[in-house]
Amino acid sequence: MDEQRVPGGGPPQWWRHGPPWWNRWDDEERRPGRPWRSTVLVTAFVLAGSTFAAHQQAGERADLDPFARVLLVLSGVLLLWRKRYPVAVAFGTAAAATVYLGAGYPYGPVFLTVALACFSAVVAGHRRAAWAALGTLWAGHVLVAHWLYRWLPPSGDSAASWTQEIVVATWIVAIVALSELARVRREQWARERAERAQAARRRADEERLRIARELHDVLAHSISVINVQAGVGLALLDRDPDQARTALTTIKAKSKEALGEVRQVLDTLRAPGDAPRAPAPGLDRLPELVEQAASAGLTVEVEGEPPRLPPGADLAAFRIVQEALTNVVRHSASRHARVRLDRGDGTTLRLRIDDDGPATGADAGGSGNGLAGMRERAAALGGTIEAGPRADGGFQVLAVLPLKVEGEA
Repeated sequence: MDEQRVPGGGPPQWWRHGPPWWNRWDDEERRPGRPWRSTVLVTAFVLAGSTFAAHQQAGERADLDPFARVLLVLSGVLLLWRKRYPVAVAFGTAAAATVYLGAGYPYGPVFLTVALACFSAVVAGHRRAAWAALGTLWAGHVLVAHWLYRWLPPSGDSAASWTQEIVVATWIVAIVALSELARVRREQWARERAERAQAARRRADEERLRIARELHDVLAHSISVINVQAGVGLALLDRDPDQARTALTTIKAKSKEALGEVRQVLDTLRAPGDAPRAPAPGLDRLPELVEQAASAGLTVEVEGEPPRLPPGADLAAFRIVQEALTNVVRHSASRHARVRLDRGDGTTLRLRIDDDGPATGADAGGSGNGLAGMRERAAALGGTIEAGPRADGGFQVLAVLPLKVEGEA
């Protein structure tokens, strides 16, 4: 399989997020129990490699006897606990390898178990312990090869050359360097995985917030109109059936429109990434808001012409006006409201919605989710919202939105 590289060149994808085999290794280590498969493979390789090395070094080193094989199996079996007790396993494998070399057995892959144990210790954060275990192994090898060889098998053995010690030291340094590199990369991969998971959670939270805000704006406005018309219909049902019928017709039309907008939001949930079936509402539908408010008994006066806005800003401006008018219907005794659109200095759109009051409840002006939703919409575009009671007893909502939004045409 070809390596997947990032667009424009650079290192392959796995270099940033970890190679696939590393994830499988981690899965094995995280599962309950011990890493049997990798341990069995390493132990089998050490036994086979040491048998081959014994044939190659026949006459120079001692033959593999049962005690040698016990030492090789022991150093391999210790690896089963390399994740739970990394320090003990590092020193245990180093001790087993030191005894193996001190007994004069052939050089071979016995060092692999020590390397793997120390590698696991470094990656687990026990760096000094791993270095100490490798240092102990090297010191033991120097002691055996340059002093104790006179009394240890095989008979007639001579002192090892210092060139050989330099080679051994080089291998130890290479093991330490590789272990440190793996530790650094693993920590980096763990941080990147955590950051990606956090970013995914943040995107999910933002999407849930957006959907909740959209549903609130749609339902709050529609249900407010329906509630007013239902009250009118009930009041005039006996006295003026024609007017009651008009109210019921308005309820039917408004509920159908609300269902359509809710369905559009839910379609976005079911098929994220697909283009919406209907365009998002914007300030071009401001006359509809005025008409709907009129059906709820609220006269709306509009000053200024709606400018052309990017889709996101256009939707936000529409929802802000919609929510402000809904709050007038629900929380104000005023039957008159004004919507003023002003381009200001040419870079921002100023939306001002006023009513004459007075308030009809403690939550006048929409101090709950509606006002919070308006502020969130404006903040997402780099704009601001100011809302509060006027000195003459009415209520005012002032929104300042940028005419050009970054990332939108």
